[in-house]
Amino acid sequence: MNEMIVVQDLVKNYGEFCAVNHISFTVPEGKIFGFLGPNGAGKTTTIKMLTTVLDPTSGAIRVNGHDPAHDQKQVRRSFGIVFQDPSLDDELTAFENMDLHGILYGVPHGERRKRIDLLVDFVGLGDRKKDFVKTFSGGMKRRLEVARALLHNPRILFLDEPTIGLDPQTRNHIWSYIQQLSKEEGVTVFFTTHYMDEADRVASDVAVIDHGKIVAQGAPGELKERTKCATLEDAFIALTGHAIREEEATSADRMRMMGRVWRGAGRR
Repeated sequence: MNEMIVVQDLVKNYGEFCAVNHISFTVPEGKIFGFLGPNGAGKTTTIKMLTTVLDPTSGAIRVNGHDPAHDQKQVRRSFGIVFQDPSLDDELTAFENMDLHGILYGVPHGERRKRIDLLVDFVGLGDRKKDFVKTFSGGMKRRLEVARALLHNPRILFLDEPTIGLDPQTRNHIWSYIQQLSKEEGVTVFFTTHYMDEADRVASDVAVIDHGKIVAQGAPGELKERTKCATLEDAFIALTGHAIREEEATSADRMRMMGRVWRGAGRR
């Protein structure tokens, strides 16, 4: 089985502050990997390095066999990403949002139309593709963002808090789509979430990061056994403590991240 994400002794410093402190992990092809941690633990910084937005201070990364610091175009075409904050244009239709994304990624016109039809049907929005996104519910928008991230046939899907603020029914629907995608098409999924029940249910492996260091890694059941806890949420608190943390990145940070990835993907 191929290792789609390989991180070895990764470090990111901002001056004297170490945001990511010598972390290592691998994610095999077709697996769903949960990257868990309190606010400010280093999750967003790690995702930025994996997705070419930040260069590491030291260490090594391979994403689909490529180095994000030196093979940016190849890496960007390898992944799709769904950000925590909404990133759709409400004044465009679902189809127009998808079509614009395909153009930015250089998907040929004929293939783009076929992929759009396939994916909006896949996420249950086939009958709404000509409707303006501003008429969609939060759950419908999230499903459209997942479909958009898959338009250019990525081998890896990054999901940053993909179900935040959604009702349980919609959360279950979205994860059903993602699990089906991973199982049937072999897409590797790397996600962050604060819903520990989600990670417990869908992740084959998780890593818990705190203060820039990975403090535990393994299958959810292994972490529960290690901490003698009945739930992954209790295990998470046992590993990271009870203190309330501050956010690591602002919404503006994430929008700048999205813009950089899209502009890079569109370069020929």
